[in-house]
Amino acid sequence: MRRIAFVGAGAMGSYVGARMAASGEDVTLIDPWPEHVEALKRDGVVLSGTQGDARIPIKALHIHEVQGLSRRPVDIAFISVKSYDTEWATMLIRQYLAPGGFVVSLQNCINEERIAGVVGWGRTVGCIASTIGVSVDRPGHVVRTYKPGGASYTVFRVGEVHGRVTQRAEELVRMLSAVDSAELTTDLWGERWSKLTANSMHNGLAGSTGLGHTGVYGQAAPRGIAIRLGGEAVKVGRALGFSVESIRGIPADALEAAAYGDASARTTVESVIAGWMTRMTDEGRPSMAHDILKGRRTEIEYINGTVVEKAAEVGIPVPTQVAMLELVRRVERGDLAPDIRNLAALPG
Repeated sequence: MRRIAFVGAGAMGSYVGARMAASGEDVTLIDPWPEHVEALKRDGVVLSGTQGDARIPIKALHIHEVQGLSRRPVDIAFISVKSYDTEWATMLIRQYLAPGGFVVSLQNCINEERIAGVVGWGRTVGCIASTIGVSVDRPGHVVRTYKPGGASYTVFRVGEVHGRVTQRAEELVRMLSAVDSAELTTDLWGERWSKLTANSMHNGLAGSTGLGHTGVYGQAAPRGIAIRLGGEAVKVGRALGFSVESIRGIPADALEAAAYGDASARTTVESVIAGWMTRMTDEGRPSMAHDILKGRRTEIEYINGTVVEKAAEVGIPVPTQVAMLELVRRVERGDLAPDIRNLAALPG
C-alpha cells in the first residue's frame, strides 16, 4: 500500500485525505494549526455538507512530529497549502520521500515550478481540483458546499508536467476517483491556466465584496465583472501559447468575445453560468472570501497577480485584472471593508 501524506490539512487536504482514507488508503495529514491537528488525532475528520455527515478516523501530525516519517517514508506527498507556502512545505517533506516517491500540487494557482525547484521535475505532478467547494469552519470539521461533480462534471484532473501518460498519474486518478470524478489530462498547463482563469473571475470578487458563489454569479453586476476578468485571462493565456479550450464549460472563444462586447457570446456565457448554479449552495464561498473574513493573507498575488504579470510579458492590457488586484490588496490591508459597493472601483 502506498504511504500518502498531505502537507497542509486545511479544507482541501483534510477533505481529500479523509475520503481517500475512507476508501482504504494509508493517509497522514500534516498541518501547523495545533488545535486542528489535535482535533484530527482525537476525532478524525468530521465532514458535513452536500454529501451528508461522516466521521473518518485518520492519522495526523504536527509539524514538529514530521521527523517520525523517517521510519515510514512517503510515497506520495500532496502539497495542499496556500501558494505562498509552497516552497517550505515541499522542503519539509522532501527529505521524507521514499525512493521513487513524488510530490503532487493539489493547490490553486500554478505552483509546479516552485515544487520542482525543491524536488526536481521528475518528482513533480500536477492535480487540479475544480469546484470542489470545501471549507473548515472549526478544528477538525470540514464542510462541502458544492454538490459532487459525478458524471456531469470532472472535479479532479491529474497531469504530468511533460504531458505523457504514466502509471503514477493513472494511479492518482484511481485514488481521487474515490473522492469525486477524476480524469487524466495530457495538457496540464492548459488546464492550469483554465483553472487560474476561473479563480481570477470569482475569488477577488468574493473577497472584496463579501459575496459567496451564488452572490457573485447570481447578480448582473458582479457577473459582468467576472466575465470581463475571465476574457482578459483567456486572451493572455492564448498569447502565452496555452491551449485554453474551456473554463468550467464556457468555450474560451465565447468568454473572450463576451468580455470585449460580443452580445451573442455573452448570451452563450450567461447560459453556461446559469447551469453552474445547480451545484452551488448559498453557503459556498471561494477560498479568498474565507481568507478575508478570517483576517488571513490571500492568494491574490498568485491568481490575478499572475495574470497581470504574464499580461505585461506579452504586452496585453488587462485593466479589469489590474483593478481587481489593487482592490483586493486594499481590502487585505484593511483600508476597505468587504462590500459590494467596492465594485465601483472596477472598470465599467
